[in-house]
Amino acid sequence: MPTYLLIAQIVLSIALILAIMLQVRGGGLGGIFGQADSVFRTRRGIEKTLFQFTIVLAVLFVLIAIVAVRAS
Repeated sequence: MPTYLLIAQIVLSIALILAIMLQVRGGGLGGIFGQADSVFRTRRGIEKTLFQFTIVLAVLFVLIAIVAVRAS
């Protein structure tokens, strides 16, 4: 398997882990006082961009993994 595919997989996996860790998922102070967490809200601004970036990273990771398997 070519070395550049392995390096690309490592870099993509680290970037994907960081993107997932950066996504905020919490109820805020409302959860402390018993407020329901099931309120629907849309992603806006940087949160939406980060979400779309995470999807792109995941797709790229899967594609690189498939190419790496085919190349070996």
